[in-house]
Amino acid sequence: MKSDRLLSILLLLQTRGRVPAPELADRLDVSVRTIHRDIEALSAAGVPVYAERGRHGGIELLAGFRTDVTGLTADESRALFVLAAQGAHAALGLDAALGSALRKVMAALPAPHRPAADVASRRILVDATRWQGGPQAAVDLGVLQDAVFSDRRLRLRYRHSGEQEIRTYTVDPYGLVAKAGVWYLVADRRAKPRLFRADRVRSAAVLADAVRRRPGVELADAWEVLRRQVEERPGGIDVVVRVRRDRLDLFRRMTAGRLTESPEDDGGDWVTARLSYGVVAEARQLLAFSDRVEVLSPPEVREELARAAASVTDLYQRVGRDPEGNPRSEA
Repeated sequence: MKSDRLLSILLLLQTRGRVPAPELADRLDVSVRTIHRDIEALSAAGVPVYAERGRHGGIELLAGFRTDVTGLTADESRALFVLAAQGAHAALGLDAALGSALRKVMAALPAPHRPAADVASRRILVDATRWQGGPQAAVDLGVLQDAVFSDRRLRLRYRHSGEQEIRTYTVDPYGLVAKAGVWYLVADRRAKPRLFRADRVRSAAVLADAVRRRPGVELADAWEVLRRQVEERPGGIDVVVRVRRDRLDLFRRMTAGRLTESPEDDGGDWVTARLSYGVVAEARQLLAFSDRVEVLSPPEVREELARAAASVTDLYQRVGRDPEGNPRSEA
């Protein structure tokens, strides 16, 4: 709508100062000719806006002109007050700042929109953490934030999953990403994008050196590359299982990241499903379902689960015996 576009132009000029007409046209997805007509309309409405020609020209508001109008629609007002990932604000130390900012925004909203925004804040809640995700390790994001906002390099002492050794890396951070309740540092190491889980960082130090990011690459770009690498990583082993119908919902939730095909429901007591694992040992996840899930193929996965189950059976049959298998003496 033209009124929304005029308000957008006004707020952009108020925020950015002088802006070339082609840039305004690109941002608002209209022609340069339309932008000039809009500028004429703003001027006719009493807004002190003018265009300056030349190589360094552009469209600008008269110095000192400000407007308190927010330009928010009713839906935009509601959107601001739907608090997503509240834990993220706490992890960044921004809970108090968020509350203060929302109170200020509420005061600046047009009066007719305030009730709707207030109701949205009390009726909608977005929790980004996963069900049954287990306790999360405490994460100190302070040093990582310092490097991200000061555009400095970072030296990390980092422990990879499944390793005891702590490795040291010097990285160039792009920013922090919260994914399903887990914080990640997105950074370049030797000009290659890398992902570091914040809860595996054993220590971090901000270096005096300025960050060395790849030209033209922003956080969203680097994250997209890394996200695709994780989600599109080819699985090493295709596993076919059958699942008892009474455990199918739980099975879907717990193996969602492994399922390659939706379970085939033939109406019987068992449902066939296909999964993908990187290595055979990862399929031990299926032991959590006891006899409610059976691996049909491949044979090496059946053998791995049989060995694991036998090992557990042996462990619990050694009741009353010491670790060497000898009967414990009675005190």
